Amino acid sequence: MKAFALCISVLALLAGLGLAAGAAGSDTSIVVDGSTTVGPIAKAFAEYYMERNPGVNITVSESGSGNGAKSLVNGTCDVADMSRFMKDEEVKAAIEKGITPVAHVVALDGIAVIVHPSNPVNGLTVEQVRGIYTGTITNWKELGGPDKAIVVCSRDTNSGTYETFESLVMNKGKMASATEYYGSNGAVHKKVSTTATAIGYVGLGFLDRKVKGLTINGIAPSPETVKSGIYPIARPLFMFTNGYPSMGTHLHAFVTLYLSRHGQEIVETLGFVPVTDYTTGPTKE
Repeated sequence: MKAFALCISVLALLAGLGLAAGAAGSDTSIVVDGSTTVGPIAKAFAEYYMERNPGVNITVSESGSGNGAKSLVNGTCDVADMSRFMKDEEVKAAIEKGITPVAHVVALDGIAVIVHPSNPVNGLTVEQVRGIYTGTITNWKELGGPDKAIVVCSRDTNSGTYETFESLVMNKGKMASATEYYGSNGAVHKKVSTTATAIGYVGLGFLDRKVKGLTINGIAPSPETVKSGIYPIARPLFMFTNGYPSMGTHLHAFVTLYLSRHGQEIVETLGFVPVTDYTTGPTKE
């Protein structure tokens, strides 16, 4: 929260003074790195933007939120994709290197707890999910399912999805030693979709017919429940820049694309939730 307050204060100061920091590299070359959850949004934004601006080259890498923050701090990327807010120590490291991280909330996301479609269990409470991941619940029969051991799948600890899950579900509980860790949402999805006794968690955009998203505390993971704030495992998704990008630059246009109608349509198409609604009023085009 301290980091959040600092970044918001800096943003307000920059806006108030009419000042803005430029990108680390050339304005016609934008480097994006970070979260595998935000990555599909960044890639779709990049493809859309480069089609309309042939002289601009945007590269997108997905090395995880923690590595995205490190890349921004080290000046090796212009945009850090992050599925969580920057930690206090990351903001401190940035400031010490003359980097001013500014957050842009580009979409909202729910973390869906998923099982194989053949699993008869349709819903859990947050406490039950925590029990599975801490190892106090180890068999599906304890939850009304088959007498089978639960295969527990998690994102790797460098992932923003992991850190959000840890914050919203684990309540400082430690992951069970038998937990299997995966480097991307896609890898967790693949494991659960091919393992009848597995459970995992992924960003809302990775829900499809190959897995079943469980209700949590009786609330289904969906864009509507995330936008309304009633789904208990939900989060904003960020792009961080060094300072607020100079108005009129390609970097500014890229990181504010989420405000346009096309940007919001891209976010919706990928299964995430736009932060604004172009159907209810004028938006940036």
